[in-house]
Amino acid sequence: MDKYLRHIIQKIHDCHTEAAVVVSGAGTQALAWLFGVAGASRTMLEARVPYAGKAFQEFIGRPPGKYVSGPSARLLAGNALRRARLLSDSPQNLVGLGCTATISTDYVKRGDHKAEIAAWTAEKITTYSLLLAKGRRDRQGEEEIVSRLIIYALADACGFGPELDLTLLEDDRLDIKVIDLAHQVTLLLNETADFIGIYPDGRIKHGGINPQLLLAGSFNPLHQGHLGMAAAAEKITGQPVAFELSAVNVDKPPLPTATILQRMAQFAGRCPLYITRTPTFIEKIRLFPQTTFVVGYDTAERIVAPRYYDHSREHMLAALAEMRDLGGRFLVAGRVDDEGEFRDVADLELPAEFAELFTPIPADVFRMDISSTELRVQRRPSRN
Repeated sequence: MDKYLRHIIQKIHDCHTEAAVVVSGAGTQALAWLFGVAGASRTMLEARVPYAGKAFQEFIGRPPGKYVSGPSARLLAGNALRRARLLSDSPQNLVGLGCTATISTDYVKRGDHKAEIAAWTAEKITTYSLLLAKGRRDRQGEEEIVSRLIIYALADACGFGPELDLTLLEDDRLDIKVIDLAHQVTLLLNETADFIGIYPDGRIKHGGINPQLLLAGSFNPLHQGHLGMAAAAEKITGQPVAFELSAVNVDKPPLPTATILQRMAQFAGRCPLYITRTPTFIEKIRLFPQTTFVVGYDTAERIVAPRYYDHSREHMLAALAEMRDLGGRFLVAGRVDDEGEFRDVADLELPAEFAELFTPIPADVFRMDISSTELRVQRRPSRN
């Protein structure tokens, strides 16, 4: 390790950022460098090397389209970020970094020698696509360049972008792309975009999407109850579920940008998430017609409560009629109330003409009695 590289790693360790790093195919030298400089315990939450195909798939939770690709690197990075959130005592200043590569080995490869590296923070996703001139270096030489690029990617995610010094050859190619998540949220809050769709591999959509199943919530935090409801809905309908977070809520102040970004990070590498400005379900269904919303019992109660429609039953009935006409439907998960009674769709005060809009999720398919509020109370930092 040369002095310049050691200097960069020392700055990483001193910058109050924590990281989970996952490498496959190449990049283990970067891990050795990171752990070889004093102060690694301040930075490194976890390092993984899912080298076998099954290990790779297990880490990202799905078979990749291609093992060495930008989307696969971002899936690694997104899941690494969620690991960092799990392992750290603070959701601030975290980065998940993923590298997937194919480099020189003890036989001649047909395809390119290349690496895809992604660094995912709450604010942005940066992808580094490195194509190496085939046959110009041995394995050690290619490993060195990939590992140096990992260090630079981590440094940039920490907030300081050192000058790249990879000693690239004329036939090497490096392409860097940034997805600015903070800017995407700004577009939404400024009403430039109707919604933001962010997918597990980091792709962003602003339109042309109409999800069939949406689980709406505040996700403070995202917990096993939400994921269990989603799995139950998928089992009942046979359709994939996505999640919807509104930046504007009926009963609470609008969410600030930093809060939205932190809640988005909970879904990194895992599930599609749509961020909207739709506090009510009539607005959600106008934005996403022909969509079934997965909700809990308390939310279903609010959907049919006149107080959320200017305290007017007529307005409530008109909204339900419009939801029906737009193809909106609701799958409702029951819950145990304060008296210990399990409540489901049968306990809702539903107008008879709209009862068909609400379908129960049977208790034997899904039931979880802990709330987001209880989970927040349970969370306690173990260190400062």
